[in-house]
Amino acid sequence: MLTTHASFAQGNADAKRYPVDVAPLAATRDQSLESYRSLAKLLGPGGVAALAFVTVPEFPRGLTVVRVLPNIQMVWSDSVPPQVNHSFEDLNISHIDEMLALTELNKLGRFRKRAPELGSYIGVHESGHLVAMAGEGFRFPGYTEISAVCTHPDYRGRGYASSLVSALIQKITRRGQIPFLHVSKENAVAIRVYEKLGFKTRRDMTFTIVKRE
Repeated sequence: MLTTHASFAQGNADAKRYPVDVAPLAATRDQSLESYRSLAKLLGPGGVAALAFVTVPEFPRGLTVVRVLPNIQMVWSDSVPPQVNHSFEDLNISHIDEMLALTELNKLGRFRKRAPELGSYIGVHESGHLVAMAGEGFRFPGYTEISAVCTHPDYRGRGYASSLVSALIQKITRRGQIPFLHVSKENAVAIRVYEKLGFKTRRDMTFTIVKRE
């Protein structure tokens, strides 16, 4: 929120967050009491946000951990982008209702109504319904995250997600950037798919949901 997405940032030098209808993520300058107080003030009473940590810290009184989500961060490291085997289309704000429905079905709580403002989203429609999607999430200098990768349960096993991720890899690398993503440590199937597409694990990353009392 200090670089490519600085225009979205709310808060001050000690704590920043995305608007709640863009993404639930927040961050602090450091793990000092002052920074966490700034975060609590930014969240407001009952406010909730997700923070990313390599090691989850102790939080001061007033901030309660609601949920801990162990993830791994994977970075694309191949020299040639994978092949796209299915046709797809660009998604925009006119598709937001079905995008929200699909991500809710897949329990992707991070996806919000204004998430498409963060980057490109693409999807596959079957019989007039959105059955698979993926998009660009967080950006850092030289890197773009692939996010919200999901498929309707009735259409899994057809390779739609692999094609969408492959298309995004091609798009991101053409810009001279490196794709990366986050995936639940428990999602062994997705991890294997990403490995086949050229991603390698970089590090563990724990998303911690905190709530201001």
